[in-house]
Amino acid sequence: MGRATVGVTLFGFLLSFTTAVTTVKERDIDIYSFHINSTVTSRYAITVITSRVANRLNESKEVHFQVRIPKNAFISKFRMTIEGKTYDGVVKEKEEAQQQYSQAVSRGESAGIVSSVGRTLEEFKTSVTVAAFSKVTFELTYEELLQRRLGKYQLLINAQPMQPVADFKIDVYIHESPSISLLEVKGGLNTNELANAVTTTRSGKEAWVNFYPTREQQIKCDVCGENGLNGDLIIMYDVDRPKPSGELQASDGYFVHYFAPTDIPRIPKNVVFVIDRSGSMNGRKIQQTREALLKILGDLAEDDYFGLITFDDRIEVWNPELLQATERNLKTAKDFVRKIEDNGYTNINAAVLKGVEMINKHPRLGSASILILLTDGAPNRGESDPTRIQANVKEAIGGKFPLYCLGFGFDVNFDFLEKMALENHGRARRIYEDSDADLQLQGFYEEVAVPLLTGVQLNYTGAANVTQTRFSHYYNGSEIVVAGQITDNSLETFQAEVIAISKNSNVTYQDSVFIKDLSGVLPQHEHFIQRLWAYLTVKQLLEKEMTLNGEEKEAARKEILGLSLKYEFVTPLTSMVVTKPEAEDTQVAHKPKEGEKAKRMPQRPTWAANTLHLSGRLGSHLGQKAPNPRGPFALGIGSYSYGGRLHSFNDFSPRPNTRKKLSRKTSQSQTARSFPPVIDVRFLISSLDQPKPVCYDLPAASKLRLLMDPSSDLSMNGELSTKGFKQIALHYKTDYSLMLNASHILYHDGLNNVMFLWGQEPSKHETDSVSLILRNEEVDVTMGTVRVVLFRHRKDGEMFLWPAVQQQPHHVNIQGIFGKNSLEYEELPGSVIKIKDQDVKATWSTATDYRRSSAPVLGCWLVPYESVLQGELSDFTVSQL
Repeated sequence: MGRATVGVTLFGFLLSFTTAVTTVKERDIDIYSFHINSTVTSRYAITVITSRVANRLNESKEVHFQVRIPKNAFISKFRMTIEGKTYDGVVKEKEEAQQQYSQAVSRGESAGIVSSVGRTLEEFKTSVTVAAFSKVTFELTYEELLQRRLGKYQLLINAQPMQPVADFKIDVYIHESPSISLLEVKGGLNTNELANAVTTTRSGKEAWVNFYPTREQQIKCDVCGENGLNGDLIIMYDVDRPKPSGELQASDGYFVHYFAPTDIPRIPKNVVFVIDRSGSMNGRKIQQTREALLKILGDLAEDDYFGLITFDDRIEVWNPELLQATERNLKTAKDFVRKIEDNGYTNINAAVLKGVEMINKHPRLGSASILILLTDGAPNRGESDPTRIQANVKEAIGGKFPLYCLGFGFDVNFDFLEKMALENHGRARRIYEDSDADLQLQGFYEEVAVPLLTGVQLNYTGAANVTQTRFSHYYNGSEIVVAGQITDNSLETFQAEVIAISKNSNVTYQDSVFIKDLSGVLPQHEHFIQRLWAYLTVKQLLEKEMTLNGEEKEAARKEILGLSLKYEFVTPLTSMVVTKPEAEDTQVAHKPKEGEKAKRMPQRPTWAANTLHLSGRLGSHLGQKAPNPRGPFALGIGSYSYGGRLHSFNDFSPRPNTRKKLSRKTSQSQTARSFPPVIDVRFLISSLDQPKPVCYDLPAASKLRLLMDPSSDLSMNGELSTKGFKQIALHYKTDYSLMLNASHILYHDGLNNVMFLWGQEPSKHETDSVSLILRNEEVDVTMGTVRVVLFRHRKDGEMFLWPAVQQQPHHVNIQGIFGKNSLEYEELPGSVIKIKDQDVKATWSTATDYRRSSAPVLGCWLVPYESVLQGELSDFTVSQL
């Protein structure tokens, strides 16, 4: 179809008055600045809409902010600034936002401020009262991964600001790692009258598109008028693909792989069209379907085989077997299509199963099979239970080929079609009842018309929580995108492998990339791979969740919610609470489903999720020597001097409780009921043979043996807080000790005590067998044959530590909870995993991987700690650090 992947419609600002007065002239409420800034970094688009409005009247007025964003996008930020004070929208779980929503609904207000509009857009709107002669600034940010369709990425911006704007700008910046091979600008705003307002620049890996129309141009152009611009700007581009293995990027513990080979022969296809001809298809719908089918048949290649099925409550087959797309067969098929008439009811079950039967009866080596269903209604003849139909179709197809479902109009049960398509490696698309419905049908077919590979499997070494890696078909002009987290900290290069079936043989592609930060990325978007991974993971989990049931469905929803909250995405499971100045209403923005109009929010989930806040860095300080109180010091003994003050080593311990004691009037029963909550800390351990890590919980406040190597006389112990470790101690031989807490680091080298502060300038301290490297929020420690990186993290305002063992000797009896870097297990049916011949009940959950500076949230199998540690907690506790 080639339609825009990303779109934004700017409806500008409408004025709402509570009293009956004459209409205020637009110049009195003046949009004096309107900027759209879209930055595309390796297909990931972050768009910011900033609008500044002045109330030039001598009385307060309500100003409405109303824009349209693409349905595939996630809002990630909204703020209003009034009189120097900023009001930020906050992304929350729907359950938390429900109270504000219910209060607004009870007042008769429309509190859901995001709704579906048209084919590809959602409308975001809010309003605020602006005082006389005052100004307001609105800023909305949304994010989306651009999809490649028919060989191009597209960015669509539709501008309708409702008045000419003195400072109107659209700025698009594109940065791709390979060179940009194509850049085009089209749309209603790229007309002769506005030609000099559009400038394009392309230079290697970068491209810029700027649209700066003057106020006069906004009035006099073909798509303009007294209300200013009303049109769209379409930016299309593509990139060079020098390697058939694709483009592999890695940064900050994450990777993304773009796979879109081009120099591959097309695979002949076996395609069956299953067409609804029931009574509801009467009129223009059946006419447009005939026109589209005639065009599609004309585009079939001669080595393709095809079949046609029409259905109402009866099934009619053009030919019982697939026929080659010869000129003669196409002519008779077109005659059949021209005679399709609407009549009767809708037996989807029998029609689709007949299509599956036709494809299964026609196996052909070196071909790709596709089943396409078009319907405009719900099943009401034969098997009419959607769940049974889905099960029947899934069993019949057996994963051998994809099913694509096209839903015509809004009377169709689109959820039913979408789930049935997703369960069979396809996808669903709505065909909108409009004058171009035939073009929509043709456009969809063009996207799947040229299969190049089948059975595509992408493999990555040392990665976990990878997005979808199996694809039934790869089509010409499309692109496969895979992202994930790099969990093997010892890797210097990250490798990818693609295995697939082409027309004539099996093919394998391989690629690798050095694990390092990307160069040339804008500072505000330097973690774009991480956000891209989160976006793609949430998108695919939302699709997968539709096909799941029971515990698996709940686990998927939990993972979606956790990622949505962490990355502040407005998704179907979260809402944005828009808080306004005092005495004004709070509004709640939620993301609607496909085809959903503005309405009440769905029932809230019954579970919650954890959020993560990463820490900043402290000021810079240099390491300072301290007197040696007793040679190798022990925690809690002696003192050191820093900054002219004497500090006790007890500073590593918790501060004394300075809160006032309970009053004598407090009853014993009240005190007895105030039990402290039981708090656990979650640990992760990776698996060599499985992509899914295992996690387990240990109680906080434990003093634990983390690592002990008797052969080298090294030990590492730590004390848990409620989030991580509040202090960690390393001892090596008889001379070396390293003590760390969240504020400072003390190192004893046998002669001197040296103190360092977190966040100081990077420094290095070395002796014959010990190396300390300080980098911002981490300390890289090598003692003998063991290397550990200790990270400092922040969560919910609390600073804590976490170690990551990078290197340790093999074939040595290493003790402690970090004595094993990996765990071997076997995944069994029914949420059970086998560890050391023991079947362990597991729950799919999430854990924050504090072994990495970025602290990503990973999915993991949660099991009792005894099954991982192969012992009791007492086997791993110590009396002192």
